[in-house]
Amino acid sequence: MNGKGAAGAVPGVGAAHDGGPHGSAPPGGDDVLNKRVEATVESVDVLLVEDDPGDAMLAEELLADTVLTTRITWVETLADARPELRNFRGCVLLDLNLPDAHGLDLLRQILDAAPSAAVVVLTGLDDEHEGLAAVAAGAQDYLVKGQVDGSLLARSLRYSVERKRADENVRKLREARMRARENMRLERGLLPQVLLERSPLSHRAYYRPGRKRALVGGDFYDAVEKDGTTHVLIGDVSGHGPDEAALGVSLRIAWRALIMGGVAEREVLSHLEGILVSERAQEEMYATLCMSSLDTGTDRMRVRVLGHPPPMVLHDGAVEVVPASPQPPLGVLPVDPGTEPDVFSLPEGSSVLFYTDGLVDAYDNGPPERLEVGGLRDLVARVVDQGVSLNHLPEYVVDEAERSNGGPLQDDVAMLLVKHGDPQ
Repeated sequence: MNGKGAAGAVPGVGAAHDGGPHGSAPPGGDDVLNKRVEATVESVDVLLVEDDPGDAMLAEELLADTVLTTRITWVETLADARPELRNFRGCVLLDLNLPDAHGLDLLRQILDAAPSAAVVVLTGLDDEHEGLAAVAAGAQDYLVKGQVDGSLLARSLRYSVERKRADENVRKLREARMRARENMRLERGLLPQVLLERSPLSHRAYYRPGRKRALVGGDFYDAVEKDGTTHVLIGDVSGHGPDEAALGVSLRIAWRALIMGGVAEREVLSHLEGILVSERAQEEMYATLCMSSLDTGTDRMRVRVLGHPPPMVLHDGAVEVVPASPQPPLGVLPVDPGTEPDVFSLPEGSSVLFYTDGLVDAYDNGPPERLEVGGLRDLVARVVDQGVSLNHLPEYVVDEAERSNGGPLQDDVAMLLVKHGDPQ
């Protein structure tokens, strides 16, 4: 065996606790230990990377005498191991001295090629320090050749696989928590506290995330009163994910800054377009939006619609779609600041519903037809006819849309219900 000897384990390395790979044996000896292994482990896929045929055969024989079921693939070089490492999720039993690679550089190549695999390193009697370094570099355990029996080898493989799975679960949980915290920060940026203390308009905001996404989408809204004029914005960045959400936050904050800075209403959208073009992660990203303004003391509301569903006016039990002239989405074609806004009537006591396209994209009583704006108007009218209060209207509208859709909505839904006058 070229002086390498049989594979073996060193007490005190790896999971150093009772019942771990290197802890003291439980009362009753190997029989009790083997029963514990048999009770919790069905089988382990083992990739044995060992250039010495004698050591490889000995490892196979030791494992064959245990109750742990193993499926062993033996290769002699790193080059031969690479095809086996693709999508490998078992345990790599690795000799650190191969003809074509050795030491920690070999270990790192194995870890890079099979990030989901557990790795147990084989070392010689004089290389225990190398085993410790290997564990520090990412191996789950190390074994010293010449100091092992079958049960200890099986136990090391079993615990290494379980420890790798536990590490993966911890990593995924940590990443999920980080995404959740980031989503909360993005949602706070997309869905702000509106500034309507001195406005004749009161509001009810609503947001529901879509079903098939792990990250917050790009729906956003805002409303501010400045120098006797109330400005309302609702929009949606194309796509879903952190880039889209971040762009939505940038657009909403930029819009508020432009309004609060006193930029002329007709120039706001062209400035906003410049920000979108400079901030978007990909050239094809765009945003749909609807911006409206109402001067205090009047009932004439100005509206600009850029690729976005038009708002709806609710008054005396009727629901009407605002006849707005559509313009291309923001970021598709240059905004013409000379384009005049459409104007609609919003008498006291009436309300206007701004919303994102997660509602109009719902199915109309199942596939393949969509609600579109006309179907959504009819749906909102049915909810109003039921006598639902304005304060609860958004929830009822979404519930009805989901019933029509045949299940949860795919896309995010943001709504801003604005009433001309005090809320009831």
